[in-house]
Amino acid sequence: MNKKLHLVSLGCTKNLVDSEVMLGRLKDYDITDKPEVADVLIVNTCGFINAAKEESLNAIFELHSLRKKDSLLVVSGCLTQRYKDELQKELKEVDLFTGVGDYDKIDEIIKKQHSMFSPETYLLENEDRIVTKSSAHAYIKLSEGCNQSCSFCSIPSFKGALKSRSLKTVVSEVQKLVQKGYFDFTFISQDSSSYLRDFNEKDGLVKLIKEIEKISQLRSARILYLYPSTTSDELIDTIINSKKFHNYFEMPIQHISDSLLKIMKRGAGSKRIKELLYKMRKAENSFLRTSIIVGHPGESEENFNEMKEFLEEFDFDRVSIFAYSDEEGTKAHEMNNKIPNNLVTKRIAKLNEIIETKTKKSLQKRVGKNINILTTGESSEGEFFMGAREILWAPDIDGEILINESEIKHLETGVIYNAYINELVGDKLLAKIQKSA
Repeated sequence: MNKKLHLVSLGCTKNLVDSEVMLGRLKDYDITDKPEVADVLIVNTCGFINAAKEESLNAIFELHSLRKKDSLLVVSGCLTQRYKDELQKELKEVDLFTGVGDYDKIDEIIKKQHSMFSPETYLLENEDRIVTKSSAHAYIKLSEGCNQSCSFCSIPSFKGALKSRSLKTVVSEVQKLVQKGYFDFTFISQDSSSYLRDFNEKDGLVKLIKEIEKISQLRSARILYLYPSTTSDELIDTIINSKKFHNYFEMPIQHISDSLLKIMKRGAGSKRIKELLYKMRKAENSFLRTSIIVGHPGESEENFNEMKEFLEEFDFDRVSIFAYSDEEGTKAHEMNNKIPNNLVTKRIAKLNEIIETKTKKSLQKRVGKNINILTTGESSEGEFFMGAREILWAPDIDGEILINESEIKHLETGVIYNAYINELVGDKLLAKIQKSA
C-alpha cells in the first residue's frame, strides 16, 4: 500500500503553486484529507503579516494534535524561511523544516529525514506539478521575489530580488497543461508587471500575452498583481486588444494620497494611479480589483478622507481592505507615528460600508444579462445548487454564482456554459444555464 500524504497550503496562490510542485514530487503518495491517517503531513506556511503567521502556527499545532504515531510533520514556506532559527528551536512538534528554496527537493527531505534551507528561492522551471482545485483552471507563476521597496512589506527580505522565469519556460508549462485539458489560466507573481525586467525587458508581459495567445486550445486568461509604477499604457492596451486575456485588472494601489504614497515608497503618485485606473475602467467589460492598507504609520485623517472619497468616487468591482501589520525588518516598523488600533478599526468600518455598496453595484450589473460562466462543482450553499463563477472572474476571490435552473440536463464541472442571471440574493447571483458556450 502507498503511504498517505496530507498537505495544507496557506496564504496566497503563489504558495499554492509551490504546494502543487511538492505534490508532483510526492506523486507516489496517496493524498488524504484525513490528517489522522497520514504518514506524512505538510504545512506550507505564510509569513507575510501577523494574521497569516498565527494561522500558520495554529495549523501546525492542530495537525500535531491529530497526527498518528510515527508520522512525519513537515513545515515549509515563508514563515519557516523568515524565522528559521527561532522556529527550529521552539517548535518541537515539527519533525522537518524547509523554507522557500527546496519545494522540488521535498521527496529528498522526507527520505533522508533532514531539514533543508537552500540559500536561493525556488523558481519553477520544467517540473511537473499536480494542479489542484480544478480540472479547467491553473495558476501560472511568472517570477519570485520583488525589486520594489514598499515600506510595509517584508517579502524581499526573505524571498530576495526579482527572479523571472524565462518566457520559453512559462509558455512550455501552459502548453503542457493545455494538453492535459486545462483552458483557463491566471498568471501570478509578487509584481507581475515587472516580469522579465531582470532580463532588461521593460514590458515582458506584453511579450508573454502575445506568445500565450498563439496557444489555440487556451480559451481564457487573466493577470494578477500589477504594480502601479511598472504598469505601462502599452500593457493595458495589449490586454484590452487581446482575444484571450480578459479585461481583468488587479492592481493593488494601497492608498491614493500622494503624501502617504511617498511614505509607503510606492513609486507612483496619485495622478499616475488614477490615469491607469480610468484607462482600465473605460475598457469594454472591464473588471477592476484592488487592495488598500489602512493605518500605515503617518496616515492622517486628511490622508484617510482622501482615500475614502476616492473609493466613493471610483467604481472598483472588488476591494480588499487590510489593517496595517507592523512587521519587523520593514521601514514602516521603524517609524514612530503609529496609528492606534481602535482608530484603524473605525476607519476600516467606514471603508467597508463603501466597498459593500460598490461590490453590490458590480454584481447587480450582471442581473438580466447572459454571461459565460465556469462551473466549479457543488456550491458553498450545499448540494441544491451547482457553484460557478463568471469566466471573467479570478477563482475563489471574486464571488460565486449559484445555478438553480438549467436547460441542459446533465451539467458537468469545469465546463463553460452560457447562463442568464436571474437575480442577486445577498452576495450571490442566481443563474439559469441556457447552453454550452
